[in-house]
Amino acid sequence: MGVDMSNNPPTSRTKDFFASPALSLSLAGIFRDAGEAAAASREVEEGDEGSGGAGSVRRREDTAEISSENSGPRVFIPHKACSFMNKKDYFIMLFKESPHPDEKQRQQLSKQLGLAPRQVKFWFQNRRTQIKAIQERHENSLLKGEMEKLRDENKAMREQINKSCCPNCGTATTSRDASLTTEEQQLRIENARLKSEVEKLRAALVKNPPGTSSPSCSSGHDQENRSSLDFYTGIFGLEKSRIMEIVNQAMEELKKMATAGEPLWVRSVETGREILNYDEYIKEFNIEIPGNGRPKRSIEASRETGGVFVDMPRLVQSFMDVNQWKEMFPCMISKAATVDVISNGEGDNRNGAVQLMFAELQMLTPLVPTREVYFVRCCKQLSAEQWAIVDVSIDKVEDNIDASLVKCRKRPSGCIIEDKSNGHCKVIWVEHLECQKSTIQTMYRTIVNSGLAFGARHWVATLQLQCERLVFFMATNVPMKDSTGVATLAGRKSILKLAQRMTWSFCRAIGASSYHTWTKISSKTGDDIRIASRKNLNDPGEPLGVILCAVSSVWLPVCPYVLFDFLRDETRRNEWDIMLNGGPAQTIANLSKGQDRGNVVTIQTMKSKENSMWILQDTCINSYESMVVYAPVDITGMQSVMTGCDASNIAILPSGFSILPDGLESRPMVITSRQEDRSSEGGTLLTAAFQVLTNSSPTAKLTMESVESVNTLISCTLRNIKTSLQCEDG
Repeated sequence: MGVDMSNNPPTSRTKDFFASPALSLSLAGIFRDAGEAAAASREVEEGDEGSGGAGSVRRREDTAEISSENSGPRVFIPHKACSFMNKKDYFIMLFKESPHPDEKQRQQLSKQLGLAPRQVKFWFQNRRTQIKAIQERHENSLLKGEMEKLRDENKAMREQINKSCCPNCGTATTSRDASLTTEEQQLRIENARLKSEVEKLRAALVKNPPGTSSPSCSSGHDQENRSSLDFYTGIFGLEKSRIMEIVNQAMEELKKMATAGEPLWVRSVETGREILNYDEYIKEFNIEIPGNGRPKRSIEASRETGGVFVDMPRLVQSFMDVNQWKEMFPCMISKAATVDVISNGEGDNRNGAVQLMFAELQMLTPLVPTREVYFVRCCKQLSAEQWAIVDVSIDKVEDNIDASLVKCRKRPSGCIIEDKSNGHCKVIWVEHLECQKSTIQTMYRTIVNSGLAFGARHWVATLQLQCERLVFFMATNVPMKDSTGVATLAGRKSILKLAQRMTWSFCRAIGASSYHTWTKISSKTGDDIRIASRKNLNDPGEPLGVILCAVSSVWLPVCPYVLFDFLRDETRRNEWDIMLNGGPAQTIANLSKGQDRGNVVTIQTMKSKENSMWILQDTCINSYESMVVYAPVDITGMQSVMTGCDASNIAILPSGFSILPDGLESRPMVITSRQEDRSSEGGTLLTAAFQVLTNSSPTAKLTMESVESVNTLISCTLRNIKTSLQCEDG
């Protein structure tokens, strides 16, 4: 007889079900009465295909045919195939043609074979399930091989990193090319991403191990339609439900930490900062502590409240978009990546979004090692006026990605954002870290160990500065006194955008990130200098060739505000800038980018005996730190930028200064409204950085003459600054 059952055309994956004869399945138990089925059969001979009406059944002595509407190629089976011994082959041949017969086709089969329709239905369902189990066993084998490969790659990367890092501080000690360390970091993140995908698939197999009945037997294609996130284990080895439980607990802890007063938070009489009462914290949140009663790692906890000039939706979006987040905190984040998305959230505002993130946190000096941290971030709308952003590290995640990442973990941290209308938001920031104790360079020990360097005050101050900069950039009603020397709004925006790119480049160039390999040399003044070189092959934003960066950090017994005002003052620039040769500097354009008079972008012209040049300078100041960043610019190119032309192809190589308080806070000796007098008790941590193009050919090698020149440049500059501020003995 011939059977046509192709009403549902086979999908592209159908061929995968028939890889080998080993897929044959026994039909024992399916048939009610094999003898009855055999007796009901009769001899037929193979005949012509013939044709019949839609849904018709024709019987002849030699052949029988069953067809249906929209039928495809017909298959004719000899009569002896209906015997008990051959019904298995008969079903398999039908399965090849159509693994998903519809109700009408199943009815035709049940009548032809003398079986109940449910028996036919269950045979096809079980057939699909068992074939899927065989495929899953094969996939599981492939996944195991992939897991082993990833483990080998991960082990190789760990060994390479351990060979090149100091065991005490983690700073690179070899002279590897910076691009190699960058590649290692990308490999590490890609390794984590691949491992996450493998674990997702592996979790699905664990849910439905080979040889067990699949839910698809009774629920059709429901399992195929499930989101892969329902089986999410990622790199945590945890179910998605467990991850969400941890995130929800972290969210509740953040809300309490952000709003609670005493006794959980106690305000310091000496410094005015809030201090976490750790005993109360353990009691409030039922924290398990080590057997000796003290945490194994140092705890850094801080809280800060501030207002920012930005609308709430934009601010929330900047936390969930990793590139915007990195740009919002350029002085603090040297690297950032979204490793995996656990939940996309709901609606356009992504309420409830959860993602695994990586960040490398830095200070603007090569003397303090960076902090690498993996954490889960969740954004959640608390009310019409409030959002919460919470970060929390999950146990064992670092071990699963890279066992060397045990130096820093985030306890529930983040911020509560409250809309205050008129483009303002109130931000309550909580930063709670546990860090592996490590050796810190002496002059930075206080500011790091006190939690100031990576604490809430630093995050809020940076956020306020960047949001204020954005407001001034977008403004269309800028007073003339805040935009001198530039005739058009387009010109103002082009200059501000170029200055921002210059400052970002400066922040990226002087930290301890694995982007760089620093080599220590001695300066002519006795201060330590770190140098690093890189090759720019095709970035139009910097000069092409070999670039040498030299950085030196020193402590000076002066107030940070005094030092900042001195360095940004063009009338005193010739006191420290040896490139002027004693000549004057004159400001030809001055653009405000903040309420503080120190937040400005200026264009200065300098006339030396040899030639004239222009300097683009960006100065920034907030309650925590300040910077003076500058770079020589091509006069013709800068004139075009001042008219509003695109500045993205202007090559710029910034140098400058980062200014921090030394962290030795104390109660003021006098009461005054002047900031410089209020802070006069502390000193300043000054980092000076100079970048020079040593050769315009990217294939050239760094020479000792170039190193000696930049050594002279930074040594003379620091000596001039100390002389002008009368702190030579500092």
